[in-house]
Amino acid sequence: MVGAMELKTVPLEIPENGNIIFGQSHFIKTVEDLYEAIVNTVPQMKFGLAFCEASGACLIRAEGNDDALKALAIKNAQAVAAGHTFIICLQNGYPINLLSRIKDVPEVVSLFCASANPVEAIIAETERGRGVLGVIDGEKPKGVEDQAGIEWRHSLLRKIGYKR
Repeated sequence: MVGAMELKTVPLEIPENGNIIFGQSHFIKTVEDLYEAIVNTVPQMKFGLAFCEASGACLIRAEGNDDALKALAIKNAQAVAAGHTFIICLQNGYPINLLSRIKDVPEVVSLFCASANPVEAIIAETERGRGVLGVIDGEKPKGVEDQAGIEWRHSLLRKIGYKR
């Protein structure tokens, strides 16, 4: 017999002028390895990260170099409350600077999103616990870009230093 399951959406809080990276990993060492990956890749980045332990004490483990961002990561992790998930709240940098490095951390299984947009985690909850089915990241498309949209995109990427 299959037990009951409830589906929920959980809004994640994005830091002001910042981003989040939301993912899943598999081992308590995640917290220290993600910390090292971030500070060794973008040393000036401010961040906090929280990891939901899935066995043993089942604690939220946290690290970071900014107390407010660390507190926000913990708050988001408490809201999601799904084992082996992690949330990084960051400022003074962009997820694009970290994503390949985070994917290279041996414990990281997958990334759900990296965003400055409003994000909702889609959660399934059973008697055993919670799991993340996916995310809603931002809003649905309102159309297709035209020439003005292409020019705006090109200009933005050059303005923020990602294209020449």
